[in-house]
Amino acid sequence: MRVTNLRLLSLAGFLFAAFLASPRTAEAVPSFAARTGQPCSSCHIGAFGPQLTPFGRAFKIGGYTLQGGDGIASKIPLSAMVLGSFNNTQADYPDGTVPRDFKANNNFALDQVSVFLAGRATDWAGGFAQGTYSGIDRAYYLDNVDLRPYTTTFDMKDADLRVGITVNNNPTVQDPFNTTFAWGYPYVLSGIAPQQAAQPVLAGGFSGNSVGVTAYAWYDSSLYFEAGAYSTLDGDALSHLGTFYGPGSTRSLSPYVRGAYEWNWNAQSAHVGALFMHAGADPVVSGRTTDGSNGSDSYTDYAIDGGYQFFGEGTHTISLDGIYVHEDRKLNGTTTAFNLGNGTQYGPNANLDQLRLTASYWYQNTYGLTVAWQDTWGTSTPALYMPGPVTGSANGKPDTNDFTFEADWVPFGKQDSWGAPFANLKLGIQYVVYTKFNGGGQNYDGFGRNAADNNTLYTFA
Repeated sequence: MRVTNLRLLSLAGFLFAAFLASPRTAEAVPSFAARTGQPCSSCHIGAFGPQLTPFGRAFKIGGYTLQGGDGIASKIPLSAMVLGSFNNTQADYPDGTVPRDFKANNNFALDQVSVFLAGRATDWAGGFAQGTYSGIDRAYYLDNVDLRPYTTTFDMKDADLRVGITVNNNPTVQDPFNTTFAWGYPYVLSGIAPQQAAQPVLAGGFSGNSVGVTAYAWYDSSLYFEAGAYSTLDGDALSHLGTFYGPGSTRSLSPYVRGAYEWNWNAQSAHVGALFMHAGADPVVSGRTTDGSNGSDSYTDYAIDGGYQFFGEGTHTISLDGIYVHEDRKLNGTTTAFNLGNGTQYGPNANLDQLRLTASYWYQNTYGLTVAWQDTWGTSTPALYMPGPVTGSANGKPDTNDFTFEADWVPFGKQDSWGAPFANLKLGIQYVVYTKFNGGGQNYDGFGRNAADNNTLYTFA
C-alpha cells in the first residue's frame, strides 16, 4: 500500500472509530426524521429521497448534527432498506451472456439490502455509513460513507460561514446538490439489464474503492466551495470491503474541487455550479489488481451543473436538474498494452462527454413523475470498447443516448403518515428507451444486437 493510501486510510479509520465510539442520541437515514423531529418530506422531494430540499441540503452541510426529535425513535442510530424489482428487456439475453443465476428475461430480483449507521456524534461531528448486500452479485460490500469529523459556524456580521471536513469513499457522495452523480438521477435502475460501457470517472469510477478528505465552506447559505483529494485503496483493502477498482489505482493524490452558488426565494430554489477532478491511474488487470508497467492513464473531468426547485405551498413540487461533463483522457498504459497485444498503433488521447437532464413533478409529495435524458459521446477507443455480445462496441465508440420515464408512489414519509418515523415505502415503475447504445443504433455490438433491444421495463419497491 502506498504511503498516501496509508495516511488517508488511517485518518478515515480513526475518524470512523471515533464516530462509532462517541455517544449518539441517533440519526440514521429514516431515523434522521426521528432525530430532527421532521418528516422525510422536509429533507427530501417526494418524501423518500435522495433528492434534497433546501432544508435537507442545510442538514447535510451541517454535518447531520441538527436535533429536535424525542422519544425512543430518536435514540436508535440504525436503519435498513430493502429494494426488490421485476426486470424486462425488449430482447432476451443471447445464450452465453445471461447474468449469473438469472433467466434470459423477465427476472424478479432482490436488488439490495442495506443497513445504515448514521447520526450526530457531537455538536460538531456526524455522518453515515452504508453496508449493502447485493442480490444481483450475491456479495456484501461497504457502500456509501460520508463522515463529518468537524463542522462549525462563524458569525460574519450579516451572514454565517459554515465550515467543515468530510471523509468519504465516493467523489460527490458528500455533495449537497441533486445534480451530481452519487445521489443524482436515476436513483434506482436495473442491475440485470445491460448498462452502457462508458461513464466519466466522476460518475462512479472511484466509488467505494477510494478514500477522500475534503474541506468545505458555505457562506450565507448561498456560496458553497469544497476542495480536497482522493486516493484508491490497495487490493487487500478492497477485498475486505467487497469492492473493486474502477479505471485503476491512483498513482498519487487526485485533486477534487467543487463550487456552487444557491438562491432561495418565494418557496423556490436554484443553483449553478462546477466540478473538477483529475486522476492518474495504473490500468486494471482484473478487479483488484493493476499494472503500470506499460505506463499510466490519466482522467481529467470538468463539469458544470444547475438546478431549479419550485415548492409553492407544498401541493405541487417541480424539480429541474442538469449536468454536463467533459473528460480528457490520456490512456498511455491501456493503449500501449492494447497495441502490443493486437499489433495496432492507436494513440493514447481520447475524450468523453456526457449530458444529463432531469425533470420531475410531485403532487403532495406522494405521486411523482420523472422524465430524464442522458447523452454520452466521445472518441473511438478500441482499447476500452471492443466488439462483444450485448456489452461490446463494434466501432469502439462510447456513444449512448437514452430516455427514462418513471412514475412513483410514496404513501408515507409525511408528518402524519402511518408508522412515522419508522416506516417509509416507495413503489415505482420505470421505462428506459435507447436510441443508441455503445456506439450505434443497429448491430452496435457486432453480434447483431440493436440499441432498442436493451429497452428496459423496471418495476421496484
